[in-house]
Amino acid sequence: MKFAICNETFGEIPLAESAAAAARHGYDGLEIAPFTLDKDVPEINLVEASSLGDQVRDQGVEVVGLHWLLAKTEGFHLTSPDPAVQQATADRARQLADLCCAMGGKVMVWGSPQQRSLESDWDYKEAFERAVGLLQVASRHCEDLGVTIAMEPLGPTETNFLNTTAETIRLCQAVNSPACQLHLDVKAMSSEESSIGDVIRASKDWTAHFHANDPNLYGPGMGDTEYGPIVEALRETEYQGWISVEVFKYDPSPDHIAEVSMRNLKQYFGS
Repeated sequence: MKFAICNETFGEIPLAESAAAAARHGYDGLEIAPFTLDKDVPEINLVEASSLGDQVRDQGVEVVGLHWLLAKTEGFHLTSPDPAVQQATADRARQLADLCCAMGGKVMVWGSPQQRSLESDWDYKEAFERAVGLLQVASRHCEDLGVTIAMEPLGPTETNFLNTTAETIRLCQAVNSPACQLHLDVKAMSSEESSIGDVIRASKDWTAHFHANDPNLYGPGMGDTEYGPIVEALRETEYQGWISVEVFKYDPSPDHIAEVSMRNLKQYFGS
């Protein structure tokens, strides 16, 4: 397995510094949140994006791709009935794909719960169809770039749309593009009725990316989640993608989180 870590773990510091920190702790890849970059996405041209990717690779670390795609933005939404918002979101998805590709990344994790939740007066079927249409536009663009959109199921405490892997796979099936696949996250899977191992097995034909963490918002092995069944299921399904550490609490320090997470991953996977 190849292990990565999300760059915002180390704070909103220059990308080269976060890549150096990842390398120092033994990670193979860096997953990047666009809001940590110096410029907003439309302001970054492809030459600058390529240079950003080089800054990561110069530290001996691969660019995995992007996540937190719509975090700290306004005016974007996956299921909004407003045509202007839909168009703006599709445009942003294409811009993110261009950025991801130019930096050398291959995957874009689409979580963004606040920018996909349904309002109380929205019809679910119609909202689902809007999401499909938007993702079809984005996926066609991604196909030409070799970038995969990895749709992330999230628990009901975060959003009311795409709460399970089954619902998310149904969305991917409707989009019907090789560039629209599934992302699995240990924290999120913990809210499903089935065991995490069973969720992984049921999703084997769709899973493009994987986040290792714990429902307590810390890294893998830093909570009560048992990773033995998770590792067993990933091996049984012959998952070949990244195992990327994403956390939401950074105490006592980012370096501590990165160090302990890597130590645990190596222990679990026998690396």
